[in-house]
This record gives sequence, C-alpha cells and structure tokens, in this order.
Amino acid sequence: MGNALVSVQIIPKTKNGEDVIPYVDEAIAVIDKSGVRYEVNPLETTMEGNLSDLFKVIEQMNERMIEMGSSNVISQIKVLYQPAGIEMDQLTEKYKG
Repeated sequence: MGNALVSVQIIPKTKNGEDVIPYVDEAIAVIDKSGVRYEVNPLETTMEGNLSDLFKVIEQMNERMIEMGSSNVISQIKVLYQPAGIEMDQLTEKYKG
C-alpha cells in the first residue's frame, strides 16, 4: 500500500494542432511501464503508490510528450497524501456494485 493517490490529466501542445489522443495513449503507456497501480478514467488517470514515485512518473510522462514533439505540456494534478497508507478501493468500493 502506498501513501498517495495522484490523478493526472496530461494536455500536450501539439505541433500543428493534431489530435492529442496518441499523446495521451503514450502518457498512459509511461504509467503502465512504471509498474504502479492505476485506473484510466474519462478525464484523468489515477495512480496509487508512494508520492515521490508517482511524481517521478508524472515527470517521465511530461518528458515523453516533449520527445514526441510537444512544445509544452500542462499537467493537471490532484493529490491525496495519507502517510498511514491509502488505496483507490478505499474511496470507491461503496460505489461498485
């Protein structure tokens, strides 16, 4: 169990205004390769783990967007930090039926 939940939405500025979905797919691939637990939702992806590790993943996501040709990236981030530990299921289990 990690000490944080971090939701992130990546908004890359593409070179010629092209579709950002391939960029978002690549950002999610970065998360997947990291090995952290995550859930993709319609407007953001939530990761679970240790706060410092999750921030490193976000840094890698941003760097990958630049490697793909983005001139800049906006990352909208929400953080729940709970030193005693937290899991996504603790916040959503009552809604799953």
